[in-house]
Amino acid sequence: MTTESKTLQKYVIIVAGGSGTRMGNDIPKQFLLVAGKPVLMHTIECFYKYDNKINIVLVLPKSQQTYWSVLAKKYKFNINHTIVDGGNERFHSVLNGLGAIKTDNAVIGIHDGVRPLVSIETIARTYNTAIEAGSAIPVIDVTESIRVVEGNISKAVDRSKYKMVQTPQVFKSEILFAAYKQPYLAQFTDDAGVVERAGNSINLVEGNVENIKITRPMDLIIAQALLGK
Repeated sequence: MTTESKTLQKYVIIVAGGSGTRMGNDIPKQFLLVAGKPVLMHTIECFYKYDNKINIVLVLPKSQQTYWSVLAKKYKFNINHTIVDGGNERFHSVLNGLGAIKTDNAVIGIHDGVRPLVSIETIARTYNTAIEAGSAIPVIDVTESIRVVEGNISKAVDRSKYKMVQTPQVFKSEILFAAYKQPYLAQFTDDAGVVERAGNSINLVEGNVENIKITRPMDLIIAQALLGK
């Protein structure tokens, strides 16, 4: 472990702004029950198990914060975290989360609230690499055949040249704060894209295949099978 890794404070911004629309459910997907408790609680616990001193910033729509408080009491959830308001887009939610971090001597991860199956090893790889190299995002291989569509024509492409991107995406604080001074663009679908557009390179590390993003009913079934062991 380097001296720098000992002095940098660790943060994670957990973005949980989803609805239950794709689930066909009125309850936002981060609050759906899996293995006896809400998805979001499993997600937060992953980072607490990785490092029980990590600073956790939870980004939630203001309209969902009271319900989250009710759930925390019901399930006796007492992992310390700071709650900030969500924004109109993911970019703005992350920007709000960054506003809760008052140090420039940190390494900051951004993670989807509905990825409760990220492994401790994946989290460790991303933070360790970001501490050493400034940035790290977890990726996995594409295992299906893929095609690129251009108008009415599609073409097969070499899947070995592509990766599936996961979270947490982790960066040194000075890199992340500078990148988020850019104006919002619709093409910003993740934090790596924001950081890359600001002129930084992105380091890839191995993710874990179980680290799915729960967006559809089938994902919930998979999560239940894995978390319910």
